[in-house]
Amino acid sequence: MKFLQDIFDKMEPNFEKGGKFEKFYPLWEAQRTFIFTPKITTPAKGAQIRDAIDLKRMMFTVVIAMIPCLLFGIWNTGHMHFLSAGQEASHLDKVIHGAILVIPIVLVSYIAGGLVEVAFSILRNHPVTEGFLVTGMLIPLVVPPTIPLWQVAVGTIFAVVLAKEIFGGVGMNVLNVALTARAFLFFAYPTEISGSEVWIATGEEVVQGYSGATALGIAAEFGTGENQVPVLEALANSFAPDLYSLKSMFIGTIPGSIGETSALMCILGAIVLLITGVGSWRIMLSMLVGGIVMGLILNLFGSNEFMKLPFYYHLVMGGFAFGLVFMATDPVTASQTNTGKWIYGFFCGFFALLIRVLNPAYPEGVMLAILLMNVFAPLIDYYIVDANKKRRLKRATV
Repeated sequence: MKFLQDIFDKMEPNFEKGGKFEKFYPLWEAQRTFIFTPKITTPAKGAQIRDAIDLKRMMFTVVIAMIPCLLFGIWNTGHMHFLSAGQEASHLDKVIHGAILVIPIVLVSYIAGGLVEVAFSILRNHPVTEGFLVTGMLIPLVVPPTIPLWQVAVGTIFAVVLAKEIFGGVGMNVLNVALTARAFLFFAYPTEISGSEVWIATGEEVVQGYSGATALGIAAEFGTGENQVPVLEALANSFAPDLYSLKSMFIGTIPGSIGETSALMCILGAIVLLITGVGSWRIMLSMLVGGIVMGLILNLFGSNEFMKLPFYYHLVMGGFAFGLVFMATDPVTASQTNTGKWIYGFFCGFFALLIRVLNPAYPEGVMLAILLMNVFAPLIDYYIVDANKKRRLKRATV
């Protein structure tokens, strides 16, 4: 590493002020700090807050927490392919097939978003920030494996520009960037990101009886239709007896977005975030409580079979677990105050199930619920801070 550091030290004058490549300093600085610790240090004198973690290390921690979801998503993509084709395959074959489909989506996401980040850094003359390390991984995990690569690029560029850069860059955005990309793709190209066929990348004739629909898609279709049948019965009568069982939904061996199907992998990611202190346990817990409360209310007043579905099924269906761990806890777009985090997280879970069950046109409500609460997060914090100020003023003495 000493040899590599010497090379960077020799190149540094060319990118500093007055150098030949001064305009590209943000790009050079991003590469240097990606490998080495930044040179910036706190002064030797005076009171300073010192910590072993910086923004880059924080973002890397989140990426590491998402690796279980990514790896399982690669395997499950291959698993769904061979299951839908009625073929037996080894775990290695499933991983290879899944990687062929998933890895290009990840690469396109990082390349498209990275180029936008670099372009804005050069135009604004500020360092390339590390925020896209997480966003570039989140976007592939919330889309189906069959999505065209050009749509991944368009959705990523749209989200980075309109959801982040126009607000001033990292730390200034109001909406979660990855969810903005997902929302754009859903409303701009609905046939490529919804329905019963986009979740299985088969390329071959699907075996008779296999629909490829997600568990939520089946629940919405049978539980709210004219001829309502118990949702659990509809799930059990699918192509494979255990395909949509509670156990399968918890493990993640079901059709769905690449990284959202496994609640188990999301729990592993949550453990990493909680141990390192990167993720907010208040938001995770309160969103879980909000989902449970809404689920119990739906069970109590259920007028159709989807509303009567046991509340705990909703916690492992769709993207609820993934949204709880990785989306709602975004430190930029979530509430900043401790009390605000409880309120924000609760309503993320509450509205997620409300939208999911009562809106037959969109059975997955997590994305819209979190985006809605992103908009209200600043307002929640405003009233929390204002209430604290008023309480302190009452206690103040002249």
